[in-house]
Amino acid sequence: MIVPMRKVYLIARQTDREPLLAILRELGIVHLVPVDPALAVPGEALSRQIDAIKQAVQVLSGIEPRGPVPEIPASEAAHEALEIRRRVAEGRNHLTALYHQLEQIAVWDDLRLKHVEELRQAGVNVEFFAVPASAVGRIEAECVAEVGELSGREIMVAVVDRGGGIVVPEEARPMRLPSRDAAAIRAEAKQIDESLHRDINRLHELSQVTPALEAELLRLEQQAEETIAVRGAAADEHLFAVQGWLPAENVANLQERLSRRSIPAVLEVLEPAEDEQPPTLVRPPTWARPIEGLFKMLGTVPGYREFDVSIPFLIALPIFTAILVGDAGYGAVLLLGPALAYRRTAKALGARFTQLLMIIGAVSVVWGALTNSFFGFQVLPATLIPIELSEGSRTFMMRLSFIIGAIHLCVAQLWQAVRHYPDLRWLNKLGWALFVGGMYGVVNMFVLQGPMTWRSPWPYLLIAGAALAILFAHPSRRPLVTIGVGLAQFPLSMLSAFSDVISYVRLMAVGLASSVLAASFNEMALGLGIWPLTALVLVLGHGLNIGLAMIAMFAHGVRLNMLEFSNNLGMQWTGYPYKPFAHQTR
Repeated sequence: MIVPMRKVYLIARQTDREPLLAILRELGIVHLVPVDPALAVPGEALSRQIDAIKQAVQVLSGIEPRGPVPEIPASEAAHEALEIRRRVAEGRNHLTALYHQLEQIAVWDDLRLKHVEELRQAGVNVEFFAVPASAVGRIEAECVAEVGELSGREIMVAVVDRGGGIVVPEEARPMRLPSRDAAAIRAEAKQIDESLHRDINRLHELSQVTPALEAELLRLEQQAEETIAVRGAAADEHLFAVQGWLPAENVANLQERLSRRSIPAVLEVLEPAEDEQPPTLVRPPTWARPIEGLFKMLGTVPGYREFDVSIPFLIALPIFTAILVGDAGYGAVLLLGPALAYRRTAKALGARFTQLLMIIGAVSVVWGALTNSFFGFQVLPATLIPIELSEGSRTFMMRLSFIIGAIHLCVAQLWQAVRHYPDLRWLNKLGWALFVGGMYGVVNMFVLQGPMTWRSPWPYLLIAGAALAILFAHPSRRPLVTIGVGLAQFPLSMLSAFSDVISYVRLMAVGLASSVLAASFNEMALGLGIWPLTALVLVLGHGLNIGLAMIAMFAHGVRLNMLEFSNNLGMQWTGYPYKPFAHQTR
């Protein structure tokens, strides 16, 4: 559920400011809102410090600690880490440019420019020409040497002139010496490479200071919060006042703590006004909390007056992903992999998302057993749901996908109807639920050539649903206005309902592709006849397929929930998270 919020105003004497803020931080239940947002800033210098340490932690967190521990303050370590990152980026770009220069002068091989200059100072002039191979013999000079082959059947020749003059054919093209020779470029590249190695070794040393950086970041962030709380408050020389939000269940706790500390403060508690947007605190049931890992990863927060979609998402996403994965072996990998390495996986992905992966894996095992697919092999004596490249299999999976889609969207519309009741708009949402059910019949007719007659329920669902959707889209005492608004909104909503239902065909398409790809890898590997090579192809092939399945989970499974289902539920995801003023820990 989305926890109900209350707006609170706290007014105390200016002399009690620090004790009051200490109580609020200790309680950790009030989400402070600045009275004047323009003043609620931590200060430019403090913001720069926080940003620098955050960037340094990001740079060092992925580097293995080794070497002597640097005995330097955290701020200096952060500055040095960011400076090294800048130098490393510049050095790598410079190396790339040098290697490009080497490719451009490859035709000159190991020619040393200083040697050419020494010859010229000795009175020996060396010139270079690009000459067609057939014209090399027509060059007249004291010394002619073929240096290398060029593109287009040309040859680069060196011609020596000691003052007697040279004669070259008209086809010959003079070639200018490069500004730098390969030896000089390689020497510079070596220096840069050595500098990069020193910088990278220093980063390994600095990574041991990461805990100190995190502790300093925590201290600075709390200092910034304190500064924001003070600057965002209303104050004069006598009074200090703050405002914010807290869960309704914690109001008594705040009142009790203020009275116990004997701080003379005025506390006013108000219901949120219609035009106010409190922060959102979502508290799903314990068994549904793994879905919080997905919301955290996506950074999505429902609005305060929207829906807590944790339960429907946790039910639908594993089912969708299981169909997309389409294999019990892959499901076992998703279940057992995070389970056996739970601590490491939870540290990398978060405990909630790790638990979500395990749930998805368990459901995928069940679906894979029903389809009799274990890493692309059929090992059970019977297959309940055949997934193969056949007309019957494709038709069945399409129909199943459309049925799942229609049910999923109808649940969204009916949930809105329950929310709106007893407002007459609940009949509009009921109508759209009926219309989506009828739209399944339309999709079934167009895609699968199913029946669409008066003996089927689909026309009646479409008619009843359309009537309710139009008549109660904008309930009013003026019938013409009600019908006009309903008719104006209906066409686009009707097309959207059709496209939403048909969008679920992606479950069939991707799931079938995954199954066929697994079987193809098996056929390819077993056809090789060399067991080490067969094992390598199986591991790489199925590993690639599992990776594609994970991409499909986000590209299709998450999309069907975040877009199709959420749109039919009226979700805008316009909320912002509840962040109480509190002591922070990492």
